[in-house]
Amino acid sequence: MTVVIIGSGMMGSALAFPARENGNTVRLVGTPLDREIIDECRKSNRHPKFAKHFPDGIPPFPEGCEYYQIEELDSALEGADFVIGGVSSFGVDWFGEEILPRLPPELPVLSVTKGLMDTPDGRLLTYPDVWEQRLAAKGIHRTICAIGGPCTSYELVAHDQTEVAFCGRDMNTLRMLKSAMATDYYHISLSTDVTGIESAVALKNGYALGIALTIGLNQKAFGLDSPLHFNSQAAVFGQAAKEMKHLLDLQGAGTLDNFCVGVGDLYVTVYGGRTRLVGILLGRGLDIDEAKAELKGVTLESLVVAERVARAVKTLCAKGSLDVAKFPLLMHIDDILTRKAPVDIPWERFTFERAQ
Repeated sequence: MTVVIIGSGMMGSALAFPARENGNTVRLVGTPLDREIIDECRKSNRHPKFAKHFPDGIPPFPEGCEYYQIEELDSALEGADFVIGGVSSFGVDWFGEEILPRLPPELPVLSVTKGLMDTPDGRLLTYPDVWEQRLAAKGIHRTICAIGGPCTSYELVAHDQTEVAFCGRDMNTLRMLKSAMATDYYHISLSTDVTGIESAVALKNGYALGIALTIGLNQKAFGLDSPLHFNSQAAVFGQAAKEMKHLLDLQGAGTLDNFCVGVGDLYVTVYGGRTRLVGILLGRGLDIDEAKAELKGVTLESLVVAERVARAVKTLCAKGSLDVAKFPLLMHIDDILTRKAPVDIPWERFTFERAQ
């Protein structure tokens, strides 16, 4: 098969490894922001953004990958069997307005972009939903598949054993995508519950930050080189999982499979994601503007998604559809992000009484 990956950021580029190693023709297309990346890939067959994760030498792309600038998209799409959308959340509008309308409606699209958008009435929409609605308004009818689950780009490149889920409306399309992408280290479950999988992996964003707050708090109290404390991390992790389950139920998607995909993604984000860095800095005492300045140049899409989820929850609580008491962690995280409130984790509000 011929696989076209649009967006040469770290995750989109990482997917070139299983795609090419599975015997497919792989064409990596940069966005307008990826020119230097594509130039470097053409020069060295290596992705420059992986440098810090592989200090002994960046792994080369599998032999045979092809690289295109965005102006060469039409050439890249010739004979394509499916497209992988590899943009970040900040590229959602660009991908929906500039790329999707150019693709034949019958050409499958698989998105790696994780996130949700909120509506004024408190609904949370997945990116496939948003794209499909916008295309339908233009008279274009297509469905969009997506990837969810715990997967960091650099560990995928390193061939660490990885379990993800592909979701979409049509199981036959999903099986085709799996046949093209599955390897002995990239394991793929399939689900037609797009709302469930995509909600699960987006909801973890703010909660991963909340867990990382405890790391910063302990560094502040005991020193930057002090051992990690796990009681506090586990306490917030448990509360995060509980609130995520409430939100999945709100989405009509609280199945065990969806929940486990989301909690797995929460785990890997706490221990290997950029959101961890923000949470640690906030826990040390920086406000959100100071933390962003400290991490200048790092894509922090998780903060945007966290604010959207909190805004939707507050809207529904104001309407009486939800009980704000069920979301003490999310509300505190939102205060930190939007009001620059100091970190003061509401530990006692995580407790419960249950008599059998």
